[in-house]
Amino acid sequence: MRTTQIFYASTLYGATTLAAALDSGCFGPADRRLLLVGNNAAVPETTPALDEMPGFERLRGRFDGVLSWNEAISPLHPSGWTPRADDLPMLERHLRLLWGLGDDRVELAVESVQVAPALTIARLFSEAPLDVYADGLMSYGPTRNKIDPLVGERVRRLLHLDLVPGLAPLLLAEFGATAEVVPTEAFTKVVAELADLPGPGSEEEGPALLLGQYLAALSLLTPAEEEELHVRMVRGAIARGHRRLVFKPHPTAPDAWTRRLAAEASALGAELAVLDRPVLAEVVYRELRPALVVGCFSTALMTAQAFYWIPVARVGTRTVLDRLTPYQNSNRVPLTLVDALVPDLEGHTPDEGLDDERLDDEGLAGLVAAVGFAMQPKVRVDLRGAAARHLSGPLAERTRHYFTRRRLTVLGLPGGLPVPRHPQVRRLARRALRLKRALAK
Repeated sequence: MRTTQIFYASTLYGATTLAAALDSGCFGPADRRLLLVGNNAAVPETTPALDEMPGFERLRGRFDGVLSWNEAISPLHPSGWTPRADDLPMLERHLRLLWGLGDDRVELAVESVQVAPALTIARLFSEAPLDVYADGLMSYGPTRNKIDPLVGERVRRLLHLDLVPGLAPLLLAEFGATAEVVPTEAFTKVVAELADLPGPGSEEEGPALLLGQYLAALSLLTPAEEEELHVRMVRGAIARGHRRLVFKPHPTAPDAWTRRLAAEASALGAELAVLDRPVLAEVVYRELRPALVVGCFSTALMTAQAFYWIPVARVGTRTVLDRLTPYQNSNRVPLTLVDALVPDLEGHTPDEGLDDERLDDEGLAGLVAAVGFAMQPKVRVDLRGAAARHLSGPLAERTRHYFTRRRLTVLGLPGGLPVPRHPQVRRLARRALRLKRALAK
């Protein structure tokens, strides 16, 4: 029987990770390898898919064909379509005809299997073994919601980049998925293929690179707050002595933000250029070799630090952490890791530099386990003991700001408020809380 491997990707970063995994032999032999491209933008018709982005042609040769998920399900939106269970067998037959799969044995490699469209694809090919590849810091957090065992039990491996050396991912571990590192050398080699320029000579210091994320679109900050966050990046980088700045905005961020940043830099005696090419941050690292990379909690901060040995600094992570809701928001672990491992741009004087105050491997693993349990106590019941040990251990005070008192109280963890054990007292306490909320309205 012929074997066809289908790789689903929605970003150029994800496709680059897949290419690195293929180059390093992470996938077994197959008769055909097909790349299934999805465009999850709010309005896909106005946003280029990854196979239309600069540099993709250099990745195309690793696949025998490129398919479009958006075309297959048009006019439905990839993130919003969840087929009924009764329709799955019919739809699988339709896709096999559409894509010429016949009776092939299908193997799937998908991203973000917790949500559509990857979850939809996994459900449609109900007998296909699954590999999940992680294209960012979210792989270190717990699975964001309960996955149907009919899908979860088919996951064989979690392929991930070694963004935080020594730290094991929590994602999909409840199903026994084996975490497997995609070699860093393979990833940086693929990035080198995508780069248009060889990189500056070693005698010239590169600019400070500022990374925009457009957090307002995720409702993590207001537009005005995010604009001010970028201004703080400019001021902080200049305070460090950098006079050449490059701002890499999110593709959908307002143009007006960049105009204010340029004006702010000029007023402080520096020059700011805007990088308007839709290119990976890692490609920029190779082309510009920046002297410093500044961001909020972008995965690109960790690739700069771990893969390219470029100094990094963070701005605004504590603000975003404080207002992140609900507690189980999947951005919590990426925020926690950047806050714990990346120096604060505004936390030192220029003479002190950016001191690295990171936790050791054991302390970091304990912190992530505790945050992971607090986020998903039903999915990762096994992490309760690790969470209790961390929250009652020597690092508890240093890391207490990563937890809310309310969450610790609800879960009965160290650091929470004592809860009355008598049922009548607890009923009175809940009644008083309801009354307090009613009076506050």
